[in-house]
Amino acid sequence: MRRSDRILKSFVCILLIVTAGCETDPIIFQGPYHVRFTEETGSDKESNSSVITVEVHNVGPALDEDINLGYTISGSAREDVDYVVLDKRKRVTIPAGEYFGYIRLQLINNANNILRSQNIVFTLQTTNRDGLQVGQGDSALGRTFTFTIMDDCILGGTYNGSQGASANVSGITVTSQDCETYTLSNWNIEVFDTNEEMDLTFVDNGDNTLTIPRQEEENLGDDYATIVGTGAVDPNTRQIILNITLLDYEDQPEVSITLNPR
Repeated sequence: MRRSDRILKSFVCILLIVTAGCETDPIIFQGPYHVRFTEETGSDKESNSSVITVEVHNVGPALDEDINLGYTISGSAREDVDYVVLDKRKRVTIPAGEYFGYIRLQLINNANNILRSQNIVFTLQTTNRDGLQVGQGDSALGRTFTFTIMDDCILGGTYNGSQGASANVSGITVTSQDCETYTLSNWNIEVFDTNEEMDLTFVDNGDNTLTIPRQEEENLGDDYATIVGTGAVDPNTRQIILNITLLDYEDQPEVSITLNPR
């Protein structure tokens, strides 16, 4: 056999060995079948007004009867003060033929300008189905779900904005790191012939009045960029009214923006 043929044959053998060594058998879940929280943690700001859904997962074949699970509630957050459970408390159901059940929460915005966090801890305890393990494996992974409620500032959150009777924009946010100086995500509510979002900074004076310090709006251009203004807050409804003066325009017009919390 020629030397070149021997080298080629050796190379083919090595390739076959390497290829065979790299092959892996498909991993097939063998059980035990169990139920668990799909995720183990979650978080959101207390100003979030949307319903929060916590998912429980049946890891196994769908059953022909409901899976009823009992769970406990603990943690530093106070039920009916910081949050409410919208469905039957301490029980969650995975319907027959389905793989998921849900615990639904509604956060309560009781912002008081003290920034801290609380948590809710849900722990699965029991199931009505024999042979269905609670939690995954010996360490019961997914048996517990911890949801962190992050405190927000009094004026923080999501708003609907209006200017006059017709203009209305949803999804405007107000954020702050110190509950004194706030950032508004957009005040251009049909003020200009553009959909460009324009943010601004305002200060909570602590007496239901607001100050918009002199600042430059980067989307207006140097000759028209300077804005300043005042505002007010309704302490009962958290409605914000901002009066913005366009200093660089000839008549220094004022734009009034109303923000209603969602």
